[in-house]
Amino acid sequence: MAARIISAIFTPFMVPFVAFLLLFFFTYLRILPLQYKLTVLIMVYCFTILLPMLGIYLLQKINGWTLRELGKREKRFLPYLITIMSYTGCFLTMYRIHLPRYMSGIIIATLLCMVICTSINLKWKISTHMASCGMIIGGLLSYSFIFQFNPIWWLCGFILLAGMLGSARIIVRQHTLNEVGGGFLVGLFCGITGILFI
Repeated sequence: MAARIISAIFTPFMVPFVAFLLLFFFTYLRILPLQYKLTVLIMVYCFTILLPMLGIYLLQKINGWTLRELGKREKRFLPYLITIMSYTGCFLTMYRIHLPRYMSGIIIATLLCMVICTSINLKWKISTHMASCGMIIGGLLSYSFIFQFNPIWWLCGFILLAGMLGSARIIVRQHTLNEVGGGFLVGLFCGITGILFI
């Protein structure tokens, strides 16, 4: 039961929203006006959580799929596509309103991760939950370079969370150890590459 609860709470959709929350309240960006921060957070929430989850829910209901059926490798392509379209919309909106590059980098990293996971999913059911954990850790390392801060305590917390989530995904029999490890490595690569180098 605990494994199912952990899997349900820490969904991949939460990554960009949590990343923006951390940026706005735990870096020097906390000095930005509250209205600006709320506007960006609402936009990120709508594009990265609300729209993808609503789209996937409707897809599930229209096709009559259970959550377990939706987790099958061959049925994951459409949810990935819905998510990629939503995140692309988010990035384009950010580009049009001229958000700084280090902010839109979160969405670029997530899009990169989604595209790689979708490609890998054609042959191998990689864990997107663990890819999201890897992205958070990669993003944290990237922002520690950009903003020059020591991320050690945050890093410890997120590595512990990644271990819990990876164990939960194995316990609920959604992934094997290789799929969990592979997902984490993909996410780590995307979190660093998307924010620092693209």
